[in-house]
Amino acid sequence: MPRYPRLFIPDLPLHIAHRGHDRKPVFLQDADYRYYLDNLLETKTEFGIRVLAYCLMTNHVHLILVPGDDASAVSKLMRVLAARQTRRVNKLEGRTGTLWESRFKSSLIDTDRYLLACCRYVDLNPVRAAMISTPGDYPWSSFRGRADLSRDPALDSHAVFEAFGAAPEQRARAYDRFVAQGSTDSELSLIRGALQRNQLTGNARFTAAIEARIGRRLSAKARGRPKRQAGK
Repeated sequence: MPRYPRLFIPDLPLHIAHRGHDRKPVFLQDADYRYYLDNLLETKTEFGIRVLAYCLMTNHVHLILVPGDDASAVSKLMRVLAARQTRRVNKLEGRTGTLWESRFKSSLIDTDRYLLACCRYVDLNPVRAAMISTPGDYPWSSFRGRADLSRDPALDSHAVFEAFGAAPEQRARAYDRFVAQGSTDSELSLIRGALQRNQLTGNARFTAAIEARIGRRLSAKARGRPKRQAGK
């Protein structure tokens, strides 16, 4: 399946994944994770980007971001994060060269149907990797902040979380229950496939709406010759 150019649109959430070069570790000790999160907090404020979810795995990161008016700021933020982490790890390890794959992957998310599913996907990464048994046991994801187990200044609000309840405690319990339901196989397949190919995480209606908004086609064209009409 083909990969498509990355697409950023103001106020539309993005699922982003950035892997270490040759899938090598990008976080070697607890201080490395804290350093990345400190820089995420600083740069998201600088570039006007909201963070809805994140998970820092040993050799890659997942982020759910919402850009402001300047959607291109997403690339700027990712460049800064990657460069700072590279300098830190290279200095500690006495090495040179790149730490990350050259390009991060991204997928625009249908807010109404898949935003919460993508956040759950991100928070459950260490569970699927069999690193821990419950998401609350992992200190380097957004789950604790959303489930009210600890305050997380890196996280921002969004209407999909506000809809869980009027009070913060209600929203935290509801998100905890939502994540505990887990992801279906079809949900996992859709999210993974869209991210891998820089496609949209959404249905045909969402794709059509985005195509109308940007004025160009995103969906794949049918292969082969057009059918001949009868009598011709």
